[in-house]
Order: sequence, then structure tokens, then C-alpha cells
Amino acid sequence: MQIGIDQLAFYTPKTYLDLVDLAHARGEEPDKYRIGIGQSEQAVIPVTQDAVTLAANAAVRVVDDTNRDKIAMVLFGTESGIDNSKSAAIYLKRLLKLPDNIRAVEIKQACYGATAGVQFAHDYVRLHPDKQVLVIGADIARYGLKTPGEVTQGGGAVALTISAEPKLLNLDDATAFRSEDIMDFWRPLYRTEALVDGRFSENVYVDFFKAVWQDYQQQTKLTIGDFTAFAFHLPFTKMGLKGLRAILPEASEDQQKQLMTNFEASRQYNRQVGNLYTGSLYLSLRSLFDNADLKPRQRIGLFSYGSGAEGEFFSGTISDAFDVQASRRWFTDFFRSRQRLTMTQYERLFSQQLPDHDVLLDLSHDDARFVLTGIKHDQRQYLDRGE
Repeated sequence: MQIGIDQLAFYTPKTYLDLVDLAHARGEEPDKYRIGIGQSEQAVIPVTQDAVTLAANAAVRVVDDTNRDKIAMVLFGTESGIDNSKSAAIYLKRLLKLPDNIRAVEIKQACYGATAGVQFAHDYVRLHPDKQVLVIGADIARYGLKTPGEVTQGGGAVALTISAEPKLLNLDDATAFRSEDIMDFWRPLYRTEALVDGRFSENVYVDFFKAVWQDYQQQTKLTIGDFTAFAFHLPFTKMGLKGLRAILPEASEDQQKQLMTNFEASRQYNRQVGNLYTGSLYLSLRSLFDNADLKPRQRIGLFSYGSGAEGEFFSGTISDAFDVQASRRWFTDFFRSRQRLTMTQYERLFSQQLPDHDVLLDLSHDDARFVLTGIKHDQRQYLDRGE
């Protein structure tokens, strides 16, 4: 019996910033951003969207009347939680009208949270093959205006269903993981923006990737020659390229070309969206599926990394039922419909923060199905426009 990713959807608001505009405004050469870090655009998240609404807008594309009653768990990976106690998954469960007899929990370990959810879901479905698990990675990446990390901001959500006999990717049982207490990136409770030791974090990322890749090879006896492509956690796409280059010498010349071609396919969407934190790896996987020339039964390697730090390498083979046409059309339509912000609009939108008191928000500039309407009696108020 195969267990793996059956469906994989994405959502982010249509407002975005072109990084050429950001470079000019900050006195930088555009190629520093486009080539140096591998980004061209970034999503800008309005105050009417949070981790819950982002997740709901992604999840409605993978949850409907055909599988709603099959979902046994909601595992919500995020480092942008909205409450110190109540799980974002509970809010999502209600918005999606999921049954009451399910588990709904939030998982936190920086950008690694969604991968923990995928692995927990894999084990659960193996014991309960008639059930599915909804896994979410939803975040808003904020470093602040005119900061070194500004160019690696972004946000959005991925929603995956894990099931038996999946339509996208059959996950292999073998996995290699590593954790260490490292201060390369952190988000104190009293701050709305993250803190990061950028160069140190890049080095830890590559070191963790090499360590778990070697561990995986020792476990499985597989080599780089057994892989058609690799998908990486991409806080910015140049980071994944550094990881891939660390192992490329293990491949033949022809395979190196294939792996580089497929890496370019895997970072196409991330270049245009920016940093998703927990969702970054899975947007990269979606981009690989949609933009590379893949065939059933080819093996894909996946590297997940969460600062602080946790890393994991795992793999899967493409399902015989693999079909990407609908996803390709969705992304084509989405990118065509986006609204490019001016620097003034971007800075104003970025600076709008939810207050710590009751408020009613202006929804006129947010056309999403699920929106945050405000706060009432210290409770976030959500609206489903599809009802």
C-alpha cells in the first residue's frame, strides 16, 4: 500500500511587490536581488489575512464533499500563530465545516512544522488507510522595512491531503532527520518581525542538508543517481541552489544538467511569491510538478529545514495517477491577475497591523473567499464569503 501526497494546493493574496522597484528604492542593483538571492517578486499580505485565512483559502481547493468526512486530522504547521493557546487548526476546522470527530492541532518548529505534519500524517494513514489527513503550512514572513531581510519577505499557505494510493507522490518510508539548539533565526513573542543571523543561517542550512543526505544514503544505499529532482525549503531560492551544489559533484555530467534544469522548474513559483516559511518546500514541490518534465515512478528528494534548528531529508516516487494540468492553469491565471504595488502602496500595506483592541477592518481591497473582518471582545472574527 502506497501512502503520500494526494493533493497539493496553494494560496496567497494577489498583491505583490516587484523587487526591481524595491532595489531602486533601497539604492541597490536589481541583480543583487534577482540573481544574488534568486527572487523577482514577493507577496504582500494585507491586514485582512492571517495564518488562518491563508490556510482556509488554500484548503478549500483540496477539501470538498468528496473527502470532507474522510479527514481524520488537521495538522497546522505555522510560526505565525494567532493565539498562544488556541490552535489555528481549530479555527480552520470550523471554516472548512469539517466533522467534530477529528484531531486539530498546531505544530511549531520554525519552517519545519508542516513537514512534521506530513510525517505524522503518513504514519497515521498507514494505520487507517480509509482516512485522510489535512496538512497545512501557512505563514507571513516579516523582517521589517529597510532591513537586510526585507527582500526575503512574503507569505501564503499550502494545503496537502495525505492519503493511501495518492495521486501525486508516494512517500518512501526512509527518512533522515537532525536537530540542534542553534540561534540562527528566532521570533520573540514581543516582536512582530523576525530576527536572523543571515550568513550563519545559510551555513547551518547547508550543513544540515549534507548531514541528513549522508544519513539517508547510509540508510537506503541509494545515491544521487537514483533521483530525478530535488525540492528544497526555499526562504529565498538561491538558498536551495547552494544546497544542491553541495552534492552535485556526486552526479554524472548529464545528471547534473538534469538536476539543475529541474531545480529551475522547482523554484519558479517561489521566485514570484517570496518566503512562505512552513510552506516554502511544498510550493517548491508544486512548482517542480507543474514546470518540469516528470514521469510516474521517478524519485524526488525533499529537504525540509526549520531554523533553530531542525532538518529532514525524505523522498517519494511520482504516482502513476500524476496529472498537473489543473494546477498549471490555476497558477497561470493567478499570476496574470495579480496587482503590482507601488513602493508607497507596499509600505502602507506592510505597516498596517492588527491592533490589540476591538476593530472592524475594511474589506474592500481583499477579494478572497475567507477574510479576517476584525476583532470583537478580543476574538478574531472570520468571514466565509462562499456561504
